[in-house]
Amino acid sequence: MSGATAAGVAVLVVTLLALVGPLLGLSPWFTTALVALALTSLTVDAARFGGRGGHLLAETLPGGLLRLRRIALHEAGHVLVAEREGVAVAAIHVGSLACLRAGLSAGGTTVLAPPGSARLPLEELRRWSRVLLAGMAAESLVYGESEGGADDRSLLGRLWGLSGQDVATAQMEQRRARREVEQWLRAERTRLEAEADRLARQAPRLGRPNSPEARP
Repeated sequence: MSGATAAGVAVLVVTLLALVGPLLGLSPWFTTALVALALTSLTVDAARFGGRGGHLLAETLPGGLLRLRRIALHEAGHVLVAEREGVAVAAIHVGSLACLRAGLSAGGTTVLAPPGSARLPLEELRRWSRVLLAGMAAESLVYGESEGGADDRSLLGRLWGLSGQDVATAQMEQRRARREVEQWLRAERTRLEAEADRLARQAPRLGRPNSPEARP
C-alpha cells in the first residue's frame, strides 16, 4: 500500500468514526486519540520506513511468508538464468526489510553487474532479455501469472531502445527469450524451487534474529 493510499484509508476510517461514533457511544476523546495515533503512525512510517511499514508488518504474519516465497521465486529465476548466461549477480534482496536496509523502495530485487556498454550487440541483448525476463517467467511457471517485473521490463526496454534495433525486432526477440526461459525453467523446476526456498529462509523480517544476507 502506498503512502497516499494509507493516508486515504486513515482519513476514511477517522471520518466514519466521527460520523458513527456518537451512535455507538464512543467518546469524542477516543476519536481524537485515534486520529493522533493514525497521523503519528503515518509520519513515522514515511520518515523511517519510506511508506513501507505496512509491508514490513505484513511480512511478519503467516500470510506474509507466502508473499516472501513468491518474491524469492521471482528472484531465484533471475539468479539461475543469470548463472546460466554468465551474468554476475552482485546481491539478492528478498522482502521489504532487506530492500529497506539496502536503500531500495521495492519488495525484492536481484542486483546484476551492469553490462559493459550502453549499446549492446544483438547476442548480448538476447542474453540480457533472458535474464531480465526470468523472474516473471518463474512466477508464471509456478503461480500461473506474474505480479512483479515492472522494473525488469523497464530496464529491458531501455536496453533495447539504446541498441538501435527497430521495435518489431525488439518485440520478437523478447517473446523468443521469454519462451526459451520458460522452457528452461520448466526443465529446472526442482532447482528453481530449491533456490526459492533458500532465499525465502534467509529473508530478514521484523521480530526475528537477523538472517545472513542472501548470497548469489
